[in-house]
Amino acid sequence: MGNFKRTLITTALPYANGPIHIGHLAGVYVPADIYARYLRLKNEDVLLIGGSDEHGVPITLKAKNEGVTPQDVVDKFHKIIKESFEKFGISFDVYSRTSAKVHHETASEFFKKLYDGGKFVEKTSEQYYDEENKQFLADRYIIGTCPKCGFEKAYGDQCESCGTSLSPTELINPTSMISGNKPVLKETKHWYLPLDQYEPWLKEWILGEHKEWKPNVYGQCKSWIDSGLQPRAVTRDLKWGVPVPLKEADGKVLYVWFDAPIGYISATKELTDDWEKYWKDPETRLLHFIGKDNIVFHCIIFPSMLKAEGTYNLPDNVPANEFLNLENDKISTSRNWAVWLHEYLEDFPGKEDVLKYVLTANAPETKDNDFTWKDFQNRNNNELVAILGNFVNRALVLTNKYFNGEVPAAGELSNYDKETLLSISAIKAEVDKSLGNFRIREALKYAMDLARLGNKYLADEEPWKVFKTDPERVKTVLNVCLQISANLTIILEPFLPFSMEKLRGFLNFDKMNWEKLGATDLLRPGHKTNKPELLFEKVDDKVIEAQLQKLLDARKANELAEAKAKPAKESIEFDDFGKMDIRSATVLEAEKVAKTKKLLKLKVDTGIDKRTIVSGIAEFYKPEDLIGKQVSILVNLEPKKLRGIMSQGMILCAEDADGKLSIVSPDQKVKNGSEIK
Repeated sequence: MGNFKRTLITTALPYANGPIHIGHLAGVYVPADIYARYLRLKNEDVLLIGGSDEHGVPITLKAKNEGVTPQDVVDKFHKIIKESFEKFGISFDVYSRTSAKVHHETASEFFKKLYDGGKFVEKTSEQYYDEENKQFLADRYIIGTCPKCGFEKAYGDQCESCGTSLSPTELINPTSMISGNKPVLKETKHWYLPLDQYEPWLKEWILGEHKEWKPNVYGQCKSWIDSGLQPRAVTRDLKWGVPVPLKEADGKVLYVWFDAPIGYISATKELTDDWEKYWKDPETRLLHFIGKDNIVFHCIIFPSMLKAEGTYNLPDNVPANEFLNLENDKISTSRNWAVWLHEYLEDFPGKEDVLKYVLTANAPETKDNDFTWKDFQNRNNNELVAILGNFVNRALVLTNKYFNGEVPAAGELSNYDKETLLSISAIKAEVDKSLGNFRIREALKYAMDLARLGNKYLADEEPWKVFKTDPERVKTVLNVCLQISANLTIILEPFLPFSMEKLRGFLNFDKMNWEKLGATDLLRPGHKTNKPELLFEKVDDKVIEAQLQKLLDARKANELAEAKAKPAKESIEFDDFGKMDIRSATVLEAEKVAKTKKLLKLKVDTGIDKRTIVSGIAEFYKPEDLIGKQVSILVNLEPKKLRGIMSQGMILCAEDADGKLSIVSPDQKVKNGSEIK
């Protein structure tokens, strides 16, 4: 902690064009919450700041596609995100939003101070313009072919296929996503933050003073600085966002990367009138919890903005995490390959801490990591249930059974008892050290070592056997186990807050601060515990299979949505089409053809006659569901024998990209034999 009086923790603002998924949680919100809860347990002055990032092109694109306003989009997703965080137990002191009045005012004032101080550079440049819609196109409004890999749907700022950063003018065959037309280049004026002027200071500040930053953060910063920094635009030609507070900038807004981090300041303002002590007092420590895709913004761009403004603290540390993958594939919101937080909360009620535990135990701290549902099940069943839950349950059940739920007084302690109790303080020291270095995954491992210690101690001492011959010894053993249980409610509080609240209920024990951790007299002799229940429950195979199927169904649906129609066949004359006699008909009878999977035998009334048709639709329709259904039939197809049955015609079906057949039917009842033209 150094000599800081207080800590301000910011978390990357999630983009309000979709819900929160496990990648966001593992990268940012779970570690930030654990760290904030830890500092609160130490009675330190700490704020955890969050909010929704509600400006930018993806918001306007989503609004356009859905036929609603950008405000409708952000209102919908801000609500989903905020409620998900609350239910999941991310303990924000404030969760704000960048469409709020206080944010617009704060961002405008920030820009104006830099502008008045001559901190920006004005530049006129050529940018793509949509003539039909009379507007300049932001990078994400332009798609074209990637010059590096040939992907045909690359954005103007990045190719999502090969990951290359691009500028719109590099795209081959650029197209406006608004009109579908080819855009033209037109001059426009913007204001730039001259990052190149801050390069010497950044070198000294990061590369000289902050070598303690995580290697992935330090390394990315060094790479950017070594490559040479360029001026970066802080304004954009858009309608949605914070308007640029200059008369000459009508129709322009603050670029989202400039306005979003100011959201941390405006959220603090929303929370407290005393906000300046958290941002401007040198005795306040500023920490940014982010994912690796935000490192450059929080380590280079936002600090340069703060430095230019001149009155704000600079970040003391930026403990960024790498990415979390899902079932060996990159999480993708556009492909719906994700585990969404709001859906998890519905599917696993009361299991918020299980997901927190798994995401922390498998956190992508130094490299990208993988979430699998099988690992989720194993960690729940083999660690939370079998180690932590098993230990505290046995300690409480045996206390209930032998001593009517009252904490027994310890007798003379054996060397093993003393070693076990001393280990609590040793484990505490390791957790402190790990959390102090933002190694949260490691801290959880050490904290769980206390449960492992208790489990081993209980298994070694076997009080259920000893009670028959030496009940006095059992008093000591269970006293030790109960002291470990009470300490667990403190050491695991930052990681498993809901479960530790539950455990305190079993122990009839008040919440204690971190200072008490390591004490061996937290529960006094005679203290009455409550009847225990299970702290965690096993997750069955069928639950995991259902989640995996949900992912596969989402992938299949996405592939179908993305599938392109086959190209048209060669042109034919109208007379060729006229040779086909297609009629409406009604199914009279239907049955499966024996020893086949695909074939149905149908009797149909064509209006001309009643005839038999064999159709390969058995995988998609039950015979009983077809009776009475109107269908379209090619009646002049030459008869053909199928499985010994003479088939006189063909039912028309549409075939989807996955091979699924759908019968083509009139949309209202027509007379059998009506010609389909």
